[in-house]
Amino acid sequence: MTLNKAQDSGRANGFAALPERLSDSFIVSLTDAACAGVGGETQPTAAVYSGLPLARIPLADPPAVREAFVRAHTAQRSWASVPVRERAQVFLRFHDLVLARQEEALDLIQAENGKTRRDAFLEVMDVAITARYYARTAGKLLRPQRRRGAFPLLTRTSELRHPKGVISVISPWNYPLSMAAGDAIPALIAGNAVVQKPDTQTALTALWSLQLLREAGLPADVWQMVFGPSRSLGEPLLQNADYVMFTGSTASGRRIAAQAGERLIGASLELGGKNPMIVLPDADLDRTVRGAITAAFPSAGQLCVSIERIYLPAALYDDFAHRFVSATKQLKVGGTYDWTMDVGSLTTSAQLDTVSAQVADAVEKGATLLAGGKARPDLGPLFFEPTILAGVTPDMALHREETFGPVVALYRYSNVNEAIRLANDSPYGLNASVWGRDGARARSVAAQIRTGTVNVNEAFAAAWGSLDAPMGGMGDSGLGRRHGADGLLKYTEPQTIAQQRLLGFGAPRGVSPKYWAKLLTGALRLLKATGTQ
Repeated sequence: MTLNKAQDSGRANGFAALPERLSDSFIVSLTDAACAGVGGETQPTAAVYSGLPLARIPLADPPAVREAFVRAHTAQRSWASVPVRERAQVFLRFHDLVLARQEEALDLIQAENGKTRRDAFLEVMDVAITARYYARTAGKLLRPQRRRGAFPLLTRTSELRHPKGVISVISPWNYPLSMAAGDAIPALIAGNAVVQKPDTQTALTALWSLQLLREAGLPADVWQMVFGPSRSLGEPLLQNADYVMFTGSTASGRRIAAQAGERLIGASLELGGKNPMIVLPDADLDRTVRGAITAAFPSAGQLCVSIERIYLPAALYDDFAHRFVSATKQLKVGGTYDWTMDVGSLTTSAQLDTVSAQVADAVEKGATLLAGGKARPDLGPLFFEPTILAGVTPDMALHREETFGPVVALYRYSNVNEAIRLANDSPYGLNASVWGRDGARARSVAAQIRTGTVNVNEAFAAAWGSLDAPMGGMGDSGLGRRHGADGLLKYTEPQTIAQQRLLGFGAPRGVSPKYWAKLLTGALRLLKATGTQ
């Protein structure tokens, strides 16, 4: 099932060879998990650092996807009958396996995505924390809840939570472990089955998480993965699902939302971003510059919540720009399977084209390159330098369009109200960052930014890592939330059961409707006066 030449030939073309862990036999063990019900067609993938063949991924066709849903529906009924505490134990075992075998995941993420090892490790941490969080909280979130009844003592009301059924999860290539496993975990703990289409380029990383969760005790058909182009698999993934979780572009999210609406099923969509960072006049510049590096260049900028716009008070602009440019030029850019690099590679040639085109368009229209600005084929086929621009104007694509690369633009502002207005001048609303010594003032500014998450004196990790709080976007950045109670309960159907005792709402025998209405009116006034309801 493999075309793994990158291990033997990587150094021959001057780029990093694959680690020995990623042997042909190891890759076959992963791809075999995707072969059930799939025909003989495969798609080759490449090791990003070298561009050399890595694996052949078995592709599904629409009938195979529909068959996966049939198996998933059958498996889901049995899985939902397993007590929540027993389902949670599977994910606690998965947590331990992820940490124990993280070197495999780090190699896979780097090979398929091209990010640095330190950025890959954040995905390992994220998935482990997500598994532990929902394993610990699912019992409380899913147990029946007593609710206030229509009338005290007379109405007993409870809220139950039932799994929706089978969830379609469509996950991207930029965070192949976090987005594959992270969105499936709460759906599965809630008692659903999942049919998932990860991006084919990062299939092995997704399949690794599937393999480990099955080793932890998840029944085979409860979580299935299919691979192939969206143009052929999109229809069966949407037409057979009871709910859709999608991470990707805003354009694709709109189409999925429309199709989900036609079927009257729910959808959670994390889409694009053009995330702003506001530096307040009292900011600690040393700390803020370090934060800006972390904000703009992780995973080569291929992160939905990374910062692409930085707003600076005029009095600090030159000092910040000098420090930021100097720090950026010192970053180590390259592809190695160790911990030495600061910035890795882009993942696809299409993304390299987008980044290159936006930077070239901005420079051609008058923007100034302060750092970077060009591809680095000497480092590997898809590398692009960390890039800082000044003088970006509204007529440039880079001003409003998501770049999704290691590119950030600097802007001046005259007062904080202007900074807030500029930060909000975007159809997107995913993430933002505010930096200042006065925490109360920074939080006040944060509350005025129209994004789903805002980090104070941090780039994105503080909000993303606060798993007890919801994470998601406003505007063109999507619908729904992951993390927190919302991240699990969205995969459930709430049901209200209300039992009426003794008296009902109609007039008792022998009491006229007019007199009964008078009695109820008095009761309502009494309830308000006593604060009972």
